Amino acid sequence: MARLQEYYNKDVAPALLKKFGYKSVMQIPKLEKIVVNVGCGEARDNQKVLDAILGDLAKITGQKAVVCRAKKSVANFKLREGMAIGAKVTLRGERMYEFLDRLFNVALPRVRDFRGINGNGFDGRGNFAFGLREQLIFPEIEYDKVDKVRGMDIAFVTTAKTDEEARELLTLMGAPFAK
Repeated sequence: MARLQEYYNKDVAPALLKKFGYKSVMQIPKLEKIVVNVGCGEARDNQKVLDAILGDLAKITGQKAVVCRAKKSVANFKLREGMAIGAKVTLRGERMYEFLDRLFNVALPRVRDFRGINGNGFDGRGNFAFGLREQLIFPEIEYDKVDKVRGMDIAFVTTAKTDEEARELLTLMGAPFAK
């Protein structure tokens, strides 16, 4: 079992139980999944761009990425239904905790002038999402082999009912929120 998952069971869950006064241990919020998404419109023209994105995501997350395709045709974007426009990875279980640990303790501190994650990314139902501007902050990505700097969106899906519960959960898990 991952170190962070043991930490959750031993320290985070009892702290949340005490703070919010749940009647059952099943009410304690948990991290359900992490979704890492890279959108790239230029992938519709060039297959090599998509291959680079899939390779980067596989290195960063340790899991094979899924190609995202356009659901509708949009003439202004020169986009037809079914064209590849990005890639995503859904992490659960041990891989999710391992990625979370590397994100909070290794990757985010490498961001230039990092003062913490903006806490405005909550959706009102206990989920949190934020974006990164470059994939180079992850140590798995080699600077020399990168063709273009691309950003990504990272979404944390929790079982929390409110944003306050989710924020407390992520803070106890090690999320460096800006003060």
